[in-house]
Amino acid sequence: MGAGFSRQYSSKVDKIGPAASKPPPGLADLPESCVALILSFLDPCDVCGLAVLSQRFRQASLADTVWESKLPPNYKILVKKLFVADDQHQTSGDQSTETSNFTKKEIYARLCLAHRFAGDTMEVWMKKNGGGICVAISWKGLKITGISDRRYWNYISTDESRFKTVAYLQQIWWVEVEGKLELEFPAGTYGLFFRMQLGRTSKRLGRRACNLDGVHGWNVKPVRFQLSTSNGQQATAHHYLKEPAAPGEWTHYHVGDFVVDHTDACTPTKLNFSMTQIDCTHTKGGLCLDSVFVYPRKLGERI
Repeated sequence: MGAGFSRQYSSKVDKIGPAASKPPPGLADLPESCVALILSFLDPCDVCGLAVLSQRFRQASLADTVWESKLPPNYKILVKKLFVADDQHQTSGDQSTETSNFTKKEIYARLCLAHRFAGDTMEVWMKKNGGGICVAISWKGLKITGISDRRYWNYISTDESRFKTVAYLQQIWWVEVEGKLELEFPAGTYGLFFRMQLGRTSKRLGRRACNLDGVHGWNVKPVRFQLSTSNGQQATAHHYLKEPAAPGEWTHYHVGDFVVDHTDACTPTKLNFSMTQIDCTHTKGGLCLDSVFVYPRKLGERI
């Protein structure tokens, strides 16, 4: 009887053994199309992080459906403009700027790089999380009263600017800076900023130093900043240019915000902006002007 029970028990173990040792289903068992659908709802950084989990996740992370959801709706217009600008800067024919030769992930990656055009006075790039467009306009791309007269303005080479030079105002009675911008912005709210610094910085013995001796006249009357768009939006701001807590610190002076609707995303948004201090009762000086920036408003709030 004991031998019969042993044989019966062994046969039951043999039948349930393989089934009991099989691991339960996991993420690795999901179809690639399902994984791609999940990844399409995640941020780009999360997508890249999950791509290392398995071969299936890696393949799914390369799908066009994943990255097209990260691109702005008007990305084809931006690609046509920005990739052509890259093509004009190319010195070799090794790379093609035809969008049909790129995957959506490659298009996303290229849009996140800074693209220069307008005679190297402007840079445009896409914010990695959110798909908003950022713009930087060098002082060389602005209309500045007296900029050609070295008695008033000069330029300084510096690594603190993405354009490697800034305009330095020595002394003047009338300050007027104007600029224009025309670009197909994706839908959203954007802010425009002037990036400036009081004082003149330099490096001495490898250390950064700021000379404030030439700073004067900015505490008498505020500087007036203005912004207008082609669809009738307007903004005005007044700022006293005060020395920051840390001497030589760059400050972003907020001019105003503008909104781009989904219906306007396929047509160029035209911006006109200015900075003026035209009170001729006193001179102004000691100011470094770097660039004008346009940021998605959420990013601008952290500046």
